[in-house]
Amino acid sequence: MKKAVISGTGLYTPAQSITNEELVACFNTYVEQFNAEHAAAIAAGTVTALEPSSVAFIEKASGIKARYVMEKAGILDPQRMVSHIAERGDDDLSLQAEICVAAAQQAMDRAGKSAADIDMVLVACSNMQRAYPAMAVEVQEALGIDGYGFDMNVACSSATFGIQQAVAAIQSGQARAVLVLNPEITSGHLNWRDRDSHFIFGDACTAIIVEDAETARGAHRWEILDSKLKTSFSNNIRNNFGFLNRFDEQGVGQADKLFRQQGRKVFKDVCPMAAEMIKDTIAHAGLEVPQVSRYWLHQANLNMNQLISRMVLGRDAEPREAPVILDEYANTSSAGSIIAFHKHSDDMAPGQLGVICSFGAGYSIGCVVVKRL
Repeated sequence: MKKAVISGTGLYTPAQSITNEELVACFNTYVEQFNAEHAAAIAAGTVTALEPSSVAFIEKASGIKARYVMEKAGILDPQRMVSHIAERGDDDLSLQAEICVAAAQQAMDRAGKSAADIDMVLVACSNMQRAYPAMAVEVQEALGIDGYGFDMNVACSSATFGIQQAVAAIQSGQARAVLVLNPEITSGHLNWRDRDSHFIFGDACTAIIVEDAETARGAHRWEILDSKLKTSFSNNIRNNFGFLNRFDEQGVGQADKLFRQQGRKVFKDVCPMAAEMIKDTIAHAGLEVPQVSRYWLHQANLNMNQLISRMVLGRDAEPREAPVILDEYANTSSAGSIIAFHKHSDDMAPGQLGVICSFGAGYSIGCVVVKRL
């Protein structure tokens, strides 16, 4: 059977970033205005007063200190709290495709590949900006790739599920090389007026080249030794936005059409599931936990990652063992574990082992065991 390798990764980071201090100042202004406007109803007990946020609350709850976004002025306007991003014409390159192309070009450069070397494009992320035509086909056209492409959504686990789809295409001979893209414009699905979640997400796009080991020549090669995927239905993380919303007389602007979660339940459910999946995948690859040097975990919450690492290792992980990027990027959904891999893998020596793990809505969990070549 053909061996598949990751031969290149790429990262698009938006130019604009929002600090916790900026976010809290905007949110608290909104809270003050809301409470003043509804003072009589709040006093009568018919409306619940909103609570302010704080930098200390955000950092204790998540470990997040900042997040990159496509446009920050609209988000930081207490009267709006949504980015100003104009809709593009049908003949213009879409925003999501644009950031895919930027990340893809970097990954292709690192892998030493051109468009002629790639047969398949897979765009895997939490939210597509449209239903069709597929974002992957638009990216394929923009890059000049003669092959095929399709989109998939497994929420925050989309990248690891996408890697497995790429491996299958390589092993079956369907493709020589696959471009997996994770364009996460999560600022579009976030309710910036919700105290419990207004700080969680950021925007980014990652790219991964998966190819036949026999053709890989770049300096950033990682053999994919094994992978394991699991899903288990849960409503604890949900987004109800979709085209059927137009049937709802309440309209599409309601809070329940945006991201929402029951954070404590997610924490309690997902941490043990992810830890067990990591250990099971390592064992399935014929390895033991002490042989693994690094864990590139989904970057959703620092407390979750610390607990998962502790469950796997039996002790607290050293910073180099489970690198963190969410302090700078926040939760970028499927892109998070790949950002960590992209930024914290070049220092590893040939033969060293690592695990890419993502987990999130679904519930969905994906683990990929890799070895530096």
